[in-house]
Amino acid sequence: MNYINGLHFNNVRGDIYGGLTAAVVALPLALAMGVASGAGPIAGIYGAIFVGFFAAIFGGTPAQVSGPTGPMTVVMALIFTQYTSLFPGDPETGAALAFTVVMMGGILQILFGVLRIGKYIEFVPHPVVSGFMSGIGVIIILIQIGPLLGQATSAKPLIAVQMMPEFFRNIHNPSLLLSLIVLAIVYGVPKFVPKLNKMLPSPLLALVIGTLVYMLWMKDSGAPILGNIPTGFPSPQLPTIMLEHFPDMILSALALAGLGTIDSLLTSLVADNITRTHHKSDRELIGQGIGNTIAGIFGGLPGAGATMRTVVNVKAGGLTPISGALHAVILLVIVLGGGELASNIPKAVLAGILVKVGTDIIDWDYLKRFNSAPKAGITIMLVVLLMTVFIDLLVAVGVGMIMASLIFMKRMSDLQMESATAVNIPTEESPLNDHEKAILTEAQGRILLYYMEGPLSFGAAKGMVRRLAHFKEYDSLVLDLTGVPAVDFTSSMALNDIISDTLASKDRYVFLVGLRPNVKSFLDSQGILEQVDSGHIYAERHTALCHAARVINIDPDACKAD
Repeated sequence: MNYINGLHFNNVRGDIYGGLTAAVVALPLALAMGVASGAGPIAGIYGAIFVGFFAAIFGGTPAQVSGPTGPMTVVMALIFTQYTSLFPGDPETGAALAFTVVMMGGILQILFGVLRIGKYIEFVPHPVVSGFMSGIGVIIILIQIGPLLGQATSAKPLIAVQMMPEFFRNIHNPSLLLSLIVLAIVYGVPKFVPKLNKMLPSPLLALVIGTLVYMLWMKDSGAPILGNIPTGFPSPQLPTIMLEHFPDMILSALALAGLGTIDSLLTSLVADNITRTHHKSDRELIGQGIGNTIAGIFGGLPGAGATMRTVVNVKAGGLTPISGALHAVILLVIVLGGGELASNIPKAVLAGILVKVGTDIIDWDYLKRFNSAPKAGITIMLVVLLMTVFIDLLVAVGVGMIMASLIFMKRMSDLQMESATAVNIPTEESPLNDHEKAILTEAQGRILLYYMEGPLSFGAAKGMVRRLAHFKEYDSLVLDLTGVPAVDFTSSMALNDIISDTLASKDRYVFLVGLRPNVKSFLDSQGILEQVDSGHIYAERHTALCHAARVINIDPDACKAD
């Protein structure tokens, strides 16, 4: 049995180089996200170590590198602020509750994997994902405006917007200069010096140069720095549960688990595209869940599959779980002995790196397609984006899914009604053979043929009844369901109304045609077929039309042979 998905030793050299490169990219991002979360830079490193190692070992995407990501950091920042604010005099208790939520989120992800929920992520429409991810990018940028200008980090984007005038009135010039240097590096190097970016990723280059500038020329400038960072292996902490806060903790854990699931599996799809492989989504969720549970135990940030680190890993040669696990081990070695060096990193430097992360998360490709994209999709994307930024991430996704579902149901019901046709006087366009047209022509409108195609759902139920209401003068109704593979309860009730309303009129008859076994069984179980004479159920439309003509005393020439 293959306990580690995709593990082999035919690519060790590439995996070592990929792991080293991914660790180089992950270090500044983990530090920056730790600061942004409010839990501290060491929490970001611990998250990268534990999620990165265990998701690689137990996950289902061999080349994927996991760790703290922008979306997960935004949610964790909200959670950390929420629970620490409950205990203003005892922040350690609030932090313990927050990291317990991380553990709970990991356990829920494991449960998602066991229940095989991973495949359903494919049903999240692109406009919802685009709006959500773009909203996350905007949040990251907004909450970093303060640190870019030498001010405190805002806990929420709305507060950051409200504080903008204050930030710009109190600009700390040394911090602003450091921010500009970092922004020039992270945006300029990949574009103008791509070869240098391949050898030394721009986030790490920005971290080194920004910190050196501070230490050599700005040591006494008053620019905020990380300060004392703990070193050594973290101590495990037992979960902290308070019954009065437990419902809120469950909701927070669901938010983490849901976002981590989406974030990781989207990155898995990216990994599939560049490696020409196929990930195992449910196994990936189990691996991510194990990583997040252990990260919570050791005070690390929650994480997910990280797109940039995964792409860097693959481009450097990493293809198996060895590279993802190695990147975590390298970070562990750094944290065991590098805390002293990291303490002098200016917060403005990390803020500049995070702004680049935020702009990378925004779905610029979809924004460029606004002129040609469907208006409904654009509306969904913008609603989800704005709700993500200013209301709530989970609510935003829920509203987006509801909007997308309603639009989808409307489109499907329209398609179903396009295939539903009522005919009493045949035309050239009617999909009938010559005999069937002859029967309806001779009946002179007294026979109404109503035929449908495709599965019938609740979305088309009202339309089915409404379309038939336009026809008043007929004596025999032939319902042709030959092309209907399935009906749901609501559409079956619509058929029931059609049949009962027709039979309620004296001297009217109903004939059913082409009932497939499953359709007939379902209609029979609902008592609908009891209304129709057993002799009025046919396999062939032509035969049913002939019987429908004869019961109203018409004997068409086209039926003479029957």
